[in-house]
Amino acid sequence: MPGSTGGGGRRGGTMLPLLFFLAVAMLYPFAVGPDAPLLARTGGGVIWVAALLAAILPLDRLLAPDMEQGFFDQWALRGISEEMVVAVRVLAHWLSFGPPLMLATLPASALLGIDGETLRLVELGLLAGTPGLAAIGIIIAALTVSLRSGAALSGLLVIPLAVPLLIFGAGSLSTGGEGGLALAAAISLALVAAAPFAAGAAIRAAREG
Repeated sequence: MPGSTGGGGRRGGTMLPLLFFLAVAMLYPFAVGPDAPLLARTGGGVIWVAALLAAILPLDRLLAPDMEQGFFDQWALRGISEEMVVAVRVLAHWLSFGPPLMLATLPASALLGIDGETLRLVELGLLAGTPGLAAIGIIIAALTVSLRSGAALSGLLVIPLAVPLLIFGAGSLSTGGEGGLALAAAISLALVAAAPFAAGAAIRAAREG
């Protein structure tokens, strides 16, 4: 699909969320100090916040370059709908940061002193919640695709929309149950299902406007 391969710059950009995530995990213990119980108690929440911020980093490169280069017009001429393109982009965006962050959580948990059970809940939460974060990112990227200040605005819009995922995902760590994870997964599934239609309509309006 044209525009999906952006060369070394785009490949390098996909590393930014992972590097940012690991940087937060390494720096947080220095900020809190050598209080192992505190680190273990708050480490899971820090991982969730770091995952959200890492997902925000590449938003300005998800759709804007393809819009500027006219790829959406080309796809429309070939009968490829915006909804189909967005569905592919949601999957690609999740693959670029979701599984890598889940893998990076393993060394991060050691740095933060997270025990095995908490690590299991964190991993399940990320598996349930990161597709929703990817969907939110694509929707916001589509809504701001024609704005010059879209990158800054995207981050401001994503954070409040992602709060329910953080509440249920990170909240399950304090309750020790999986009810919050089920709710996070339900919200994530709804966002993934809605993203192609919401983002597709926004892109179509920007392209035709």
